[in-house]
Amino acid sequence: MLQIEHISKQYTTGDLTQTALKEVSLNLRDNEFVAILGPSGSGKTTLLNIIGGLDRYDSGDLIINGISTKEYEDRDWDSYRNHTIGFVFQSYNLIPHQTVLANVELALTISGISKSERRKRAAQALDEVGLGDQLHKKPNQMSGGQMQRVAIARALVNNPDILLADEPTGALDTETSVQIMELLKGVAKDRLVVMVTHNPELAETYATRIVKLRDGKIISDSAPFELDTTSLNAPKYQNMGKSSMSFRTSLSLSFNNLRTKKTRTLLTAFAGSIGIIGIALILALSNGVNIYITDIQKSTMTAYPISIQEESIDMTSMLGSVTPHNTDKLNHALDGVYSNGESVEKASQAATSIVENNLTAFKKYLDDPDSEISQYVGENGIVYSYDTKFSVYTYDSDDVLLNTDGSTLSEGKQAAKSAMGDMTHVSEAMGNSSKTTENFEELIPGSGEAMISTAITDSYDVLYGAWPSSYDELVLILDENNEISTETLYELGILPSSAYDKLMEKIADGKKVKLETESWSYEDICKQDFYLLPACDTYEKNENGTFDSISEDKAELKSRLQDAVKLKITGIIRPKEDAASASLSAPLGYTKALTDYLIDYTDDSAVVKAQKKNKKVNVLSGMTFDPGDDDNKVADAKTYLENLGVSEKAKLAKEILQSVYSNDPARASQMMAMGEEELASALDSYLQNPEDDVLLSIYDNYISSGSYDDNLSTFGVVSLDAPSAINIYTDSFEDKDAVSGCIESYNQSVKKADQITYTDYAELLMSSVTTIINIISYVLIAFVAVSLLVSSIMIGIITYISVLERTKEIGILRAIGASKRNITQVFNAETFIVGLCSGGIGIAISLLLLIPGNAAIHALTDTTDVNAALPAVSAIILIVLSVLLTLIGGFIPSKNAAKKDPVAALRTE
Repeated sequence: MLQIEHISKQYTTGDLTQTALKEVSLNLRDNEFVAILGPSGSGKTTLLNIIGGLDRYDSGDLIINGISTKEYEDRDWDSYRNHTIGFVFQSYNLIPHQTVLANVELALTISGISKSERRKRAAQALDEVGLGDQLHKKPNQMSGGQMQRVAIARALVNNPDILLADEPTGALDTETSVQIMELLKGVAKDRLVVMVTHNPELAETYATRIVKLRDGKIISDSAPFELDTTSLNAPKYQNMGKSSMSFRTSLSLSFNNLRTKKTRTLLTAFAGSIGIIGIALILALSNGVNIYITDIQKSTMTAYPISIQEESIDMTSMLGSVTPHNTDKLNHALDGVYSNGESVEKASQAATSIVENNLTAFKKYLDDPDSEISQYVGENGIVYSYDTKFSVYTYDSDDVLLNTDGSTLSEGKQAAKSAMGDMTHVSEAMGNSSKTTENFEELIPGSGEAMISTAITDSYDVLYGAWPSSYDELVLILDENNEISTETLYELGILPSSAYDKLMEKIADGKKVKLETESWSYEDICKQDFYLLPACDTYEKNENGTFDSISEDKAELKSRLQDAVKLKITGIIRPKEDAASASLSAPLGYTKALTDYLIDYTDDSAVVKAQKKNKKVNVLSGMTFDPGDDDNKVADAKTYLENLGVSEKAKLAKEILQSVYSNDPARASQMMAMGEEELASALDSYLQNPEDDVLLSIYDNYISSGSYDDNLSTFGVVSLDAPSAINIYTDSFEDKDAVSGCIESYNQSVKKADQITYTDYAELLMSSVTTIINIISYVLIAFVAVSLLVSSIMIGIITYISVLERTKEIGILRAIGASKRNITQVFNAETFIVGLCSGGIGIAISLLLLIPGNAAIHALTDTTDVNAALPAVSAIILIVLSVLLTLIGGFIPSKNAAKKDPVAALRTE
């Protein structure tokens, strides 16, 4: 039952106020066919719109089944229209880009009915109006009568209590009008049908009640319905149900609308994608450059680790003490000769800047998995170096035994010096070979079980053979020109030592030397064998139970080499052309497996076991490390002298004679000219019955008992807890700085004596390159972002045009119960689709442009290391950005669409 109580409605346009309804009261039954007649301007359409909730009354009340609408808000009217009212319009008001079935389903969609139920009920409603076989046609494929039947099916599909028809036959011919009226008459059997018409004949033929209006008042009612208001309950406020449009429905409406304008939609999406393309290409290039820089950083950090030695020079304090020469700060006048102690002060500063690092304690910190430094350590990890002591020998082509440290060649140089005088110029020309050369270098171990780090294998090409896979295998390292220095070739026995001696003679004679370039096949070079002799194997146990050094006994050395570790060259490598950091400096590289072998072998040697068994007695001299008093020193001196051989006695005799005859050089020279046996005999005579004071003096001045730790170090014993050096590798400058910060934090947490002084080889290398690239990228993105702004404005304009084009659709949606929020949602869905298309097109075009773009980059940079690549995350972010910008651009037009008056919208053509 519908009650209209004293409803009035006025329209104000400027200064003009027009009264549409004046205190209209009317009661309508639950099932009757009411026709409202009246001339134009009488208020009949306004009354119909107020009954349908499309228009609001100024005063009075509209009561539906005891529910008052006086306090209704927008959402209540939306629910009322969706659940209680069905509309049939003169111009059908079907959504043209939706199918017949979709048009009928729409009211059910807003009601929240499931998809399968919607489809079933919509198809049934169309079947009831005789259109069961027309489900998938579009409205423009149907006749006027058919479209009005669709409108009736749509109005009835939600099973409303009231059907409102506004001139339902106004656009139809007579025959079709009759059909529609018959249909409405049937509908009115079980519900209220209110029809506005100008055709009194149809009204009198089909309506069960005729209400006439004039000037906003009811002038006649053919079948009035009077109510006993005393028996009715007071009207109450109540919402009539829930109505809501899903985002999926909004997308469907907008997608179908956009499909009818494919060309415009694609052009709009492409225009919106231009900014996305620009940003995507910049990000791809920036990403490619940053990846390249990251790779360079990794390889650079391989060559420039943070290096910590047992003994380190505090370069910071040294550099801080150096002051530039400045005459403005002199502390004296320029009137005489003054001393300058700067050089002495610098030397003093250098001496005092040498610090001892407690690497044992620091290693414990590094090995702690919970220490903060672990998160910054790079792919190559932390490499501990140990001072394993060994010598490597080889035979040259003349079968001459050579020590690869260059000492054998040094002997030849010293002989030449004795024969030809001063050889300073020879040393300068050929290098000081008397010092040990570093011809062997440990390769950085790889992670896990890998013997060699990828930092090495990625930086070098294997020219021949393979990388070492065992502890007794070596790799020969060439420079980028496949060359090795000539002196190194002599030291390694590849060139004969006799040729070296002749070369020395020519240089000594002042002759100009020009060396011919020599070459060897890879196979021939790999035939060169090397023999490794650990330091512990250069000691032999004698009859007295002590151990003697055999390092000067060439015959014994040759004998020992038969059981030495034979090292073979298994591969020859060269730095790659594009290697950012080929860090190997020695000509021969070995693996950590050899270091581990030497550590274990040394621990198991006879001399080491003997020394560890008796920690108080020096196994080399038989003396105690700490005699304690003079009597023990005298006893140790006697034991030491008794165990000396001829050569050792002669050597000691020379030292004593130089001291005794220091004031008589002629006598000292005469005595020193004696042979070894004479000198040994002279020492024996001198010490036939020595006084304790003499023995004590000899002990204090010429005999050193050393220490237990010194002996173990001499034998080559290594403690894994006490590395000689630690190299911490990182993958980037930022991580390197973080490691430096962790070391500083560590220094603050330990005693001063345990603080670490280190060398940061990468300090001079700037990390600002990445920052510069990022800044340039941001600036370019800022410029390109302008196009995004323009795109957003353009999409806003396009959305506004779409709002104008779809104004009637807005009215239709409002008529079937869509809220203002739903209308906004529909247009937001449209901009969402456009934004999604823009982003997708932009990313797709960018990926296609990267193909020729990378080819151009490779051609310009002459390298394939820099590859522009758009990260997947960036692509997704750009698509999201595109959607957000289009939503922002369409926000105002969408809001304006929601504010449109549904009555005015329905009248739009």
